[in-house]
Amino acid sequence: MTGQPIPDPIANNLSLLPYVLLSASSAGAESTDEIVLDALCAIRVYLDMEVAFVGEFSGGRRHFRYVDSSLEHPPIAVGDSGPLEESYCQRVVDGRLPELIQDASLIPEAMELPVTTALPVGAHLSVPIRLGNGQIYGTFCCFSTRPDFTLGNRDLALMRLFANFASRQIGRELDAERQHREMRRRLDSVLESKSFTIVYQPIVELTEDKIVGFEALTRFWSRPIRSPDVWFSEAAEVGLSEELEMAAIAKALTGFDHLPDDIYLSLNVSPHNILNEAIHRTLRDAPLDRIVLEVTEHVPISDYARFSQSLESLRDRGIRLAVDDAGSGYASFLHILKLKPEIIKLDIGLIRDVDTDSNRRALTAALVGFAQESGSKLVAEGVETAPELAALKQLRVDKVQGYLLGHPLPICETAALFR
Repeated sequence: MTGQPIPDPIANNLSLLPYVLLSASSAGAESTDEIVLDALCAIRVYLDMEVAFVGEFSGGRRHFRYVDSSLEHPPIAVGDSGPLEESYCQRVVDGRLPELIQDASLIPEAMELPVTTALPVGAHLSVPIRLGNGQIYGTFCCFSTRPDFTLGNRDLALMRLFANFASRQIGRELDAERQHREMRRRLDSVLESKSFTIVYQPIVELTEDKIVGFEALTRFWSRPIRSPDVWFSEAAEVGLSEELEMAAIAKALTGFDHLPDDIYLSLNVSPHNILNEAIHRTLRDAPLDRIVLEVTEHVPISDYARFSQSLESLRDRGIRLAVDDAGSGYASFLHILKLKPEIIKLDIGLIRDVDTDSNRRALTAALVGFAQESGSKLVAEGVETAPELAALKQLRVDKVQGYLLGHPLPICETAALFR
């Protein structure tokens, strides 16, 4: 693996390169692999070495994690490993070998290692990589098969600068991997223990002033206590979106056993779990004519044609589609135009103060007109005050939900509304 060529202005002042690369990494311009490889390439070229690498110490072995070389057939490759005690790296860290070696053949300790004569090793520089907690991760190294008596303390100081830079990049990646494992562990625990419940918030039809449906909402009691969107976001990040969403939807469907036959359920589902047909499997035995699937603007849809095709069989059997959070951004309007939903749910940010804010009122009125032209129905979310409700009635919004009409409740308390 070879890094990218280093621009001449930076090569002429190599001590600035770690800060340039750090700036790029902070901006998300490159991955950790690319940044560390660029650093290895830079130091190798600058010192006129043949191989540069980062070795990780783990389980009594040295693992080559990053390798850069000018040789057609490098003596080491990413993924190779060997006993730590037989390496230069371990002996540099514990002080048996110096960090800077101009000619390994002149160092008795180095000549005890078979690799010195096998390669052979001529010049060699190696400095420890210490993580933020002080732990030794491994070493930042470069070597050549030929001696180099021009190497000096300035070169060693530059190696240490690059090792410090590499430690920051590697530390970030290790932290990200640790957080990923912790997220996965939390979510596995939630799924195994089913430590979540479903609450149902009423949706009221305004012209008849009656409940016509409920939105099923997931609430988690597992620690740490976080909002549902954080749990679902983390599930997507660690590859458990399907498992968590389908478990929540399956639990929500049990609500039908307690509700009148003319009441529908609105279920939140990510586009991914429509495209992979997970939702099709979960709803196999459900009354589709009583189900609305809500998709939000916050998750992009890259292929609207494929998405619509995936939904077609469900819509043919009576399921309805709702676009959630309409009015919160450009993406929701694109969803509406592309997906032609049966229901458009107006975002709470649009509904808040709709009775006093002329701009919100105008946009709501425009969406009412659009819905009438397109045959969609509107549901206003987050209605919390009587003046907001009065304004929505005046604007002829079809349905509303919010704390003014009813808080999300467990199914036993929801069913009591119809007794």
